[in-house]
Amino acid sequence: MIRSMTGFGAGHGASGGEALDVEVRSVNHKFCEVKVRLPRELAALELDAAKLVRERLARGGVDVSARRAGSSGGLVPRVDLDLAQAYARAFEELRARLGLAGAPTIADVAAAEGVIRLDERALDLDAARGALRAALGAALDALVAMRVREGEALARDLEGRLDVVEDLVARAAALVPRSVDHLKTRLTERVEELTRGVPLDPARLAQEVALLADRTDVTEEVTRLGSHLAQARELVRGTEPAGRKLDFLVQEMHREVNTIGSKSQSAEIAALVVSAKAEVERLREQVQNVE
Repeated sequence: MIRSMTGFGAGHGASGGEALDVEVRSVNHKFCEVKVRLPRELAALELDAAKLVRERLARGGVDVSARRAGSSGGLVPRVDLDLAQAYARAFEELRARLGLAGAPTIADVAAAEGVIRLDERALDLDAARGALRAALGAALDALVAMRVREGEALARDLEGRLDVVEDLVARAAALVPRSVDHLKTRLTERVEELTRGVPLDPARLAQEVALLADRTDVTEEVTRLGSHLAQARELVRGTEPAGRKLDFLVQEMHREVNTIGSKSQSAEIAALVVSAKAEVERLREQVQNVE
């Protein structure tokens, strides 16, 4: 069954001492465009992440974001002991010189500038790669599941619209012979009016009617359109990504329906063609959502 291009998924993965949380979002896009946002220290893994996404998804604009698990966001406190000792001596000297009561506390020393700083946690790149694969795999599983659910709804809508187009075109094609007979009658009446009683050449009139019938014949267009509709149904019911092929088929459907409209010589046929064109346009809009 076809899949939608929109979806969201989140996953958590751990390997060694590394743990990552990953979120993946996808929207409509003509191709598969992947944007990866990782912590600066994980920048070397961006290509790995993009490759994993392209292995699972054929189309869509995909945003991948990841963070190292834990409230510190990959940061750990570091204490500069030499600087802390220097501050403690300085505080004690200041207390003695000024004759102040009490002694410097650990809180005083810890609050001094530069004593405690936040550094990036040491990174095990191989462990981070394993954590990324696990987290991104889980996120993609969830995203694909959502795209499948939306794809089922898209498939039902597309099949319904294909049926409507087929019905409208069949009704228009069935009216063509009646339209030709009507035009033949009008042509005969018009010629008789212009010739004012002069005998008509039946062979000549038959030739003109034959030319008119040929110009209004839509058999070829209806046959091609039927083939396009059948192929579209196969793609909608298939398991492979079908968005680009469906987009091409809908363009060809639009071309055939336009040709049928240009050949129509009846207001009734023209109305059916207008409805068919509107339905094909709705098909085109929906196909833009298909992977």
